[in-house]
Amino acid sequence: MDKRSALRAFFRLVNRFVVVPVFQAGWGRIISNFITGDVMVLGIRGRRTGKMRYTPVSYARMGEAIYCYQGRETKGQWYLNLLESPRVEVLLPEGRFSGKGEEVSDSQEKLKAIRRLLMASGLNRSMYGFDPKTATDDVVLKKTGDVPVIRIRLDGRR
Repeated sequence: MDKRSALRAFFRLVNRFVVVPVFQAGWGRIISNFITGDVMVLGIRGRRTGKMRYTPVSYARMGEAIYCYQGRETKGQWYLNLLESPRVEVLLPEGRFSGKGEEVSDSQEKLKAIRRLLMASGLNRSMYGFDPKTATDDVVLKKTGDVPVIRIRLDGRR
């Protein structure tokens, strides 16, 4: 197993046995902080199994919507499941909500959202090789143009 695969396996275990249970217990504020960044847990129905699957993702708020993104290197199962079944459960640090997710297609909305998402990513804010607060729009687009951004409109508290 190479380093990258080992790291992914480690984070999968941490997410499954630490992060998700902490959010489900209502203690998400412990996980979502200035070091880790703004983190939420998405509950999404599996496209093959129909079972509810939970995964932590970084998020940002813009107006009434919550935004998250799928990393550029792989298309995670949560992202593929959301495209198939857009109804989601959203576990934010302040509580549980239900909503509907959709991929952002408007380039200006996506640019604003990805900048906000990266600024809310704690110590990982410069993961794409630029400071999201000061980089020009051209730099942000060049480095993140192929990164899918998801908008979630919340229905209400659960």
